[in-house]
Amino acid sequence: MRIADPLKNNMYAELARRNLKRQSIRTILAAIGIIIGVIAISSMGILGNTMKLSVTDSFADVGDKLMIYPAPGEESITEKQIDQIRKVAGIDEIIPLRSHGERVEYKNEESFASVYDIKEEGLESLAELDEGRYFKSGSTDCVVGSSVAENLEISVGSKIVIDDSKLRVVGILKERGLGFDIDTDSGIFTSSEMYEKLYPDEDEGYSSTIITVDDINELETVQQDIEDRINRKDELITVFATNMITESIDSVFDAISLFLMGIGSISLLVAGVSILNVMLMSTMERTKEIGVMKAVGASRKDILKMFLLEALFLGVAASLIGGLLTLGGSYMIISFIMDDSAYILKFSNIIYILEGVFFGVGTSLLGGMYPAWKASRMKPLDALRYE
Repeated sequence: MRIADPLKNNMYAELARRNLKRQSIRTILAAIGIIIGVIAISSMGILGNTMKLSVTDSFADVGDKLMIYPAPGEESITEKQIDQIRKVAGIDEIIPLRSHGERVEYKNEESFASVYDIKEEGLESLAELDEGRYFKSGSTDCVVGSSVAENLEISVGSKIVIDDSKLRVVGILKERGLGFDIDTDSGIFTSSEMYEKLYPDEDEGYSSTIITVDDINELETVQQDIEDRINRKDELITVFATNMITESIDSVFDAISLFLMGIGSISLLVAGVSILNVMLMSTMERTKEIGVMKAVGASRKDILKMFLLEALFLGVAASLIGGLLTLGGSYMIISFIMDDSAYILKFSNIIYILEGVFFGVGTSLLGGMYPAWKASRMKPLDALRYE
């Protein structure tokens, strides 16, 4: 069954198309203004949103964790407190650890790193191996982060020196980037026995504890249960939810996207003024034509419809072109800058393109509204006498 085009046999739609073609140079210039405006507002929104997606993806692995530290005035987290935490419902894994900043030497080269006492299974859940294996419990072996290995040119089997003690490197971790639990890239990880050999005078207890939960939606509930259980009388620990960071990042980048889109909307404002000018000039040039149309029975509504259709056709065509150019241009730029073009296909980025198209069409209609109203209010005799 053939579906008829409702505008194909519409006299006023045909007149609107004809009038746009008749002043083609003027129409093209007005369309360029809309295209630039749509590209500006859409690309600014995509830029801010892509930055937000990239950063939040970097923190995705730490957003479901609780970090526990000794409260101000407390020296460490005790084994008794760890046992109390284990009784809290909703916890998937508890990773207590000790850490110490230290110089690391290898072949007369030095670098600064954080030395961690962490259980093998705890390290496995927080970081991935790039090469080698994890250390065994009770051994003098260690696993190093990617930055440490790169800075000192360490490979699996190398022996590094920490405070006159030699540790054999049995594994190198994959680069993970910035995190708020542990610094895997600049860390050296070893067993409790080796750590105590390096720092025999260090107090018992843990410097921090990482907790992962079964359900990220219950993160705040688990946090409150831990605080209620341990800080019942005195504040002994501080519990920090890492999802607060991702929420703050979302808020900051949403504000950045809105600000950038505001800057881009200036281009659409200029385009709206351009359309207003084009339509007003078109109204003046076609004054006699409007008078003839009214004399043969065209109503104010018909004249208004014809001019608004001109603005609509111009806005839709130019906005769609601007949206397509934004999609193609953003794809190339994001691929070049971030080496990952998948971000452009995210639903939130597509929304920004649709918003740009919507604002482009809306701006065109607003720009054409006053000239359309003015044309519809003309009196037939005055229009026919116009020179």
